[in-house]
Amino acid sequence: MNGLDLLMSNNQNNHFYGVTVGIVTNSKDPDGLGRVKVKFPWLSGEEESYWARVLTPMAGKDRGIYFLPEVDDEVLVAFEQGNMAFPYILGSLWNGKDKPPIKNDDGKNNQRVIKSRSGHMIVLDDTEGKEQIIIQDKTGKNQIVINSKDNKMDIKVEKDLTIEAKGKIIFKSSNDDISIECKNLAIKTQQNYNLEAGKNCTIKAKAKYELSAQSGLGIKCSAGVKVNDGSLEVM
Repeated sequence: MNGLDLLMSNNQNNHFYGVTVGIVTNSKDPDGLGRVKVKFPWLSGEEESYWARVLTPMAGKDRGIYFLPEVDDEVLVAFEQGNMAFPYILGSLWNGKDKPPIKNDDGKNNQRVIKSRSGHMIVLDDTEGKEQIIIQDKTGKNQIVINSKDNKMDIKVEKDLTIEAKGKIIFKSSNDDISIECKNLAIKTQQNYNLEAGKNCTIKAKAKYELSAQSGLGIKCSAGVKVNDGSLEVM
């Protein structure tokens, strides 16, 4: 008989009221109910508990906040009506070995952070005058930064950025400019391409500029067409 069975024996008081510390040993719930098993260091270094339900701020049918503790995480455990056959995980605990992802050295408690095992992060920064939201991957090279102070958003990626939509994609700036800077720019449409300028339209090329069409090419200007070059060749 192991230590847990001994506590559950009918010959003893098998109820444990209050809370206790446990270490997660297994998170592969065979029923897919988001449960974990733990061991109790004060009882045994090997024996596992029964499957324990994990407390979460929101849970429902195919919805909720899903954050299971990792194996070897320290957690706080309580038991339903004190019955050790029905354990519940109230939350996870930092300790001298497993420390928080950030520090609060200034005591201002300005940052709220979600950080995954591999290092992906979501940071809610309430620093006065520097309020921002940061979403970044483990490399820190790919991130989205929402700057509340300047009302702007930056998207940074180390390599490719793909935007795909089955409907329209609209880039609109009501009061300012849109600028595209790159090494090469290619625009390809399956049907029509329209370029319209409310005032001036300037196209410059430091080397060669080619304009071609498979059927017809029309140039129309209400005030005339001026070709400013050393020579004009029409073929």
